[in-house]
Amino acid sequence: MTSQLNGSVLKAFKILDLFASGKSELTARETADALGINMITAHRFLHTLVHAGALRASARGVFRLGYMFADLGDRVLRDGDLPTLLQPILDQLALETGEACMATEFDRDMAVCIAKALPDRPLYVDIRIGSKLDAFCTAHGKLWLAYMSADDQARYFKNATLTGMTDHTITDIKTLKSELETIRAQGFSTNNGERENDIYAIAVPVTTQHGKMISAFSVFGASPATLDQNRMDLIAKLTAAAHTAQSTLYRPA
Repeated sequence: MTSQLNGSVLKAFKILDLFASGKSELTARETADALGINMITAHRFLHTLVHAGALRASARGVFRLGYMFADLGDRVLRDGDLPTLLQPILDQLALETGEACMATEFDRDMAVCIAKALPDRPLYVDIRIGSKLDAFCTAHGKLWLAYMSADDQARYFKNATLTGMTDHTITDIKTLKSELETIRAQGFSTNNGERENDIYAIAVPVTTQHGKMISAFSVFGASPATLDQNRMDLIAKLTAAAHTAQSTLYRPA
């Protein structure tokens, strides 16, 4: 109930949310303007968050995130709850598309299947939970690469020989980099039989409210004809499912 909420705690989290939107530093004036509060109140909130370890003062009047948050993001994703939250959304997606669907996370340069849903028909392509998908030649993998930071992407390509790209020429890598730019711009990726013959897929990102990718949904196993004929409809259904996932992850208890 609204009457049970603590306004001061909500304001404190609104301050932290300013960093989630891309800021690396924050001043009392920026805080006051963003939250619609006066400077004295802004200073009190900021210094209280410093005392709690949530922020640190990097210079006089300038604040950055505290180190207590260094591993919290990974802990949230590793607590095992994400597949449970995504499963009913995947089940509905498989029902709506009539195709096999899955969700992944990214681990050690590979996309990893964490949840799946299968269509209600006699024949379909299946995948085991825990299966690892190469990043450079699968719909999920390319999507994760496309949404990486520039530094992480550079590290991936520097270690390309460790990821299975041993037969790829410099031209292939340049082509892939160009494809990743397109994927990021259009918001989806495809696999056109690149990893295994006759396996095709379309994938879209599941992101936080500020655009950080935390999972991906795909329709897979469909024939190239199905993908070509129903591409826009499948992308629309995948995107709607990703939005539902985002709403679910941010829904108050």
